[in-house]
Amino acid sequence: MYINMKTLFVCSGNSNKFNIAPFIQSQGDSLQNEGVDMYYFTIRAKGIRGYLKEAKRLKQFLKNKEIDIIHAHYTLSGWTALLAFPKQPIVLSLMGDDAYGTYIAPGKISFKSRGLTLLTFLIQPFVNKIICKSKHIQTYVYLKKKSLVIPNGVLIDKIPLYNHKEDLRKELNLHDNRRYILFLGNQKDERKNFALVESSIKLLKEKEFEILAPFPVSHNKVIQYMQIADVLIVPSFMEGSPNVVKEAMACNCPVVATDVGDVAWLFGNEPGYFLTDFSPETCAIQIEKALAFSKEKGRTRGRQRLIELGLESSEVAKKIINLYKEVILNT
Repeated sequence: MYINMKTLFVCSGNSNKFNIAPFIQSQGDSLQNEGVDMYYFTIRAKGIRGYLKEAKRLKQFLKNKEIDIIHAHYTLSGWTALLAFPKQPIVLSLMGDDAYGTYIAPGKISFKSRGLTLLTFLIQPFVNKIICKSKHIQTYVYLKKKSLVIPNGVLIDKIPLYNHKEDLRKELNLHDNRRYILFLGNQKDERKNFALVESSIKLLKEKEFEILAPFPVSHNKVIQYMQIADVLIVPSFMEGSPNVVKEAMACNCPVVATDVGDVAWLFGNEPGYFLTDFSPETCAIQIEKALAFSKEKGRTRGRQRLIELGLESSEVAKKIINLYKEVILNT
């Protein structure tokens, strides 16, 4: 156990769905489980100007707390931390689009997001370390000696495996004899590329299925849907290290996903996981394979695969703690 280390997470708190993003809260919980004293400063404002204005409030917050290290999640949170002019060192976690921009089509980045990537470029000399969620994200860091790749972990022991799927389907008002293809993104968010799902399912030979797209939904419900789904589809134009894929793997749920971020590394050669490109024809073929796998084999070994990759949250927490200790000793 690590003691006497006080860490402040600086992160967004302006979502309508949750105060702190579940994967950030999960990381904080895993650090706390390893003996770190955790504090949180949530950004209430929105937009670049809003984040910058929050620096004044953060400065006041730091006066009343004994903090050893600041860990900012997302570039704009990093700027909030930086402009508070703290005496503590700053670790910045890059999430994805803050590094490479917002993809609105294969290879096409929205012009508006280029301001964010510029801020990511500019902040790098002023933070002590940069955590990248995938190797792809790290390619956008030019100060390589400051960066390292640490994907988000999964609190595997907090994700139960249900033995009685019939009861769970009943709780979710789903049919026992129906096959379900699950999509968990926001259908209106063009980055999540729900259009590929719509065009692909029209090509499926299998007709006895239903698309589940329950967004917005609580994290607990997300896990329940993953437990009963025949296949999760993640057709995003770009991802860093998608937590939705890792959580589906923790539920042993088959997955079809576009080859973005570190998805190919997560899948490896594990049966029940299928990469697709952005063509409806290829995606339909991979969905068919996933449905066939689900029908024949049932569930995957995804949970074991995560453990083999060292992505259980306690293992990831230890890597982050070692990074904190290095930063504190060298500051």
